[in-house]
Amino acid sequence: GNTRVEEACEMYTRAANMFKIAKNWTAGNAFCQAAKLHMQLQSKHDSATSFVDAGNAYKKADPQEAINCLNAAIDIYTDMGRFTIAAKHHITIAEIYEAELVDIEKAIAHYEQAADYYKGEDSANKCLLKVAAYAAQLEQYPKAIEIYEQVGTNTMDNPLLKYSAKEYFFKAALCHFIVDELNAKLALEKYEEMFPAFTDSRECKLLKKLLEAHEEQNSEAYTEAVKEFDSISRLDQWLTTMLLRIKKSIQGEGDGDLK
Repeated sequence: GNTRVEEACEMYTRAANMFKIAKNWTAGNAFCQAAKLHMQLQSKHDSATSFVDAGNAYKKADPQEAINCLNAAIDIYTDMGRFTIAAKHHITIAEIYEAELVDIEKAIAHYEQAADYYKGEDSANKCLLKVAAYAAQLEQYPKAIEIYEQVGTNTMDNPLLKYSAKEYFFKAALCHFIVDELNAKLALEKYEEMFPAFTDSRECKLLKKLLEAHEEQNSEAYTEAVKEFDSISRLDQWLTTMLLRIKKSIQGEGDGDLK
């Protein structure tokens, strides 16, 4: 009867925890067995928890199996209407795709799903910004622009987040710029109108210098403006990549760099 199953379940869990302490990743397997037995016993919550434990145990040893276990947990949580918890595990899966399996398209899909479950919470923005950064890297600029503009608009009226809004409009403008110089000009005007604080920002001033340098096809002036900005706020890998892509569209620039 059920008592036997309950005892077996308890033993698997105890075994799993011992394996975990011994840093032996067969823990993943034991947690998985426990999860399936919990399911038989109709205890959904315990089953989901065991699937999550299994996922965490498998993370390094077998990333794909970790994802399978976390997906199993997500199915149970969404079934129970626990979307915030499901969102958290979608993020974990996205991170495994980023770090272990290096499958950015799949990472994007899970960040999007998490954002969808976080509907309108601040955590949703965090996930969307991840999506935007990757979309831009994959040259899916319209998607990136839409997200940066949306998050920028959402944050510009919030006194606590206002300072980050300029960063999002800056990134949206850079994505526009890679596609088309005129688009970038029009976007910049629109952002200044929507968010007057943007005008005084170093980001906005840089964009104007870059647009001017690009219009004059002057790669020295372009590089100079970037260097000056970088000396005060370090450019990260993403910004460096985008600024290089724009620079390459200046005549006579082969694979130039920003030095």
